[in-house]
Amino acid sequence: MSEALTGTPITFDATFHADPFDIYARLREAAPVHRIRLPDGAPVWMVTRYADVRAAFADPRLSLSKQHAGGSYQGMSLPPALDANLLNMDPPDHARLRRLVSRAFTARRVDGLRGRVQQVADELLDAVAPRGHADLVAEYAAPVPVTVICELLGIPVEERAAFRTWTSAMLSPDPAEPGAVKAAVGGMLASLSKVIALKRAEPGDDLFSAMIAARDGGDQLSEDELMSLAFLIVLAGYETSVDLIANGVLALLRQPDQLAAVRADPRLLAGVVEETLRTDGPAIFGARRFPIEDIEIGGLTIPAGEPVMLSLASADRDPERFDVPAEFDAARTENPHLGFGHGIHYCLGAPLARLEGQIAIGTLLRRFPDLALAVDVDDLRWRPSFRTRGLRALPITF
Repeated sequence: MSEALTGTPITFDATFHADPFDIYARLREAAPVHRIRLPDGAPVWMVTRYADVRAAFADPRLSLSKQHAGGSYQGMSLPPALDANLLNMDPPDHARLRRLVSRAFTARRVDGLRGRVQQVADELLDAVAPRGHADLVAEYAAPVPVTVICELLGIPVEERAAFRTWTSAMLSPDPAEPGAVKAAVGGMLASLSKVIALKRAEPGDDLFSAMIAARDGGDQLSEDELMSLAFLIVLAGYETSVDLIANGVLALLRQPDQLAAVRADPRLLAGVVEETLRTDGPAIFGARRFPIEDIEIGGLTIPAGEPVMLSLASADRDPERFDVPAEFDAARTENPHLGFGHGIHYCLGAPLARLEGQIAIGTLLRRFPDLALAVDVDDLRWRPSFRTRGLRALPITF
């Protein structure tokens, strides 16, 4: 149970995970900032309104570095080899690391992956087509991005199978399995260490090899920075695309008029991806931040060091910024959503996620004209995560 400033509770249960947006709407309307408790009992300040969230993303007084955290902050415990990543850094280290890896995620380089993403999507659909049914998450939405991100990094095929299990355990921890997160962290660390050793011995035309050799004005990645960047690329880039694809397909299947419009005009696929990011995006919150001094947000003073969570799921449905905000409209012409963040920490992998989403959803609609849900919407189950929003499974027929 979470206690908000207005007395509005959040119970992080299955009902909330299935449809949290009414709760967010009540919180947003009641106050711009709330004091809540996360599932682990940790108190945080949650910012709910678009203007405040967007401004906070760009406010240098809100630090990502845990050195500015107050004594009560716990958070996800990671070893140093995985903790030196962009989500824990401020300038100038953040700018240095981002500069070293940003060339791998330019729009031009990502567009060069278009053919491979299309090939992966077609091969996966070829495999399930004879059956006439599938779990879209396990058999399509997950394999597309994991194949692409692992090939981009240069991770061998035999090392890929466990990544889905590890990322799910870290992003959606199960209280019934208290050791799962620690095991996942250990597994990820061991696997990435193995791949780095392989790439040092035999460099290839991949991002891992490029990061190992990275130089910028005489600078280079430390061992912890190298490992942590690879960890972040896998954890954030892969899981985000899985949920983007599945949530986007579900949105269309729930709204036949939108589905028909997209089938009639595939140019709307870009709008499908943007509206999915806005109305039901993979990221519920931006990375937690810590004020380096007492700071005012929405008329409320937040003490230095106390964790601040920026609610993307609330901000991107703010009626003060979006017309008919709860409505999914692939033809929406103005959509400055915050699904990939804002400011200097804007998601490096955004071009790749957009490409994967458009190709995966578009190919599915083109190949399977009779696509439909195999179960009632109310029977779908969402992962129990306050950080990300994704389905456990999405049974379909075609």
